[in-house]
Amino acid sequence: MKMIKAIVRPEKAEEVVGALAEAGFVALTKIDVVGRGKQKGLEVDGIRYDELPKTLIMLVARDEDVDEIVDIIMENARTGRFGDGRIFISPVEEAYTIRTGAKGL
Repeated sequence: MKMIKAIVRPEKAEEVVGALAEAGFVALTKIDVVGRGKQKGLEVDGIRYDELPKTLIMLVARDEDVDEIVDIIMENARTGRFGDGRIFISPVEEAYTIRTGAKGL
């Protein structure tokens, strides 16, 4: 299993979530966050904005689904401008359903 964390533009978040759901990946967590990338924010009319609004989308998936999920996120989150976001993938050793105590996805 893998944890996929995608930081995307807020205006693209629903498009990403909808595309993931359409492909059968409906279980996820979406959180409004702020942050900055390599460009250290942006400057407009002499004012520096270094904490920009973003949306963090997190989901756990089977190893064999990771490439498809990454492709969906990339396709639906990309605008071609700085600040489109990042995707991070980490191993997940175990997962449990709290209600039933079941182990696994």
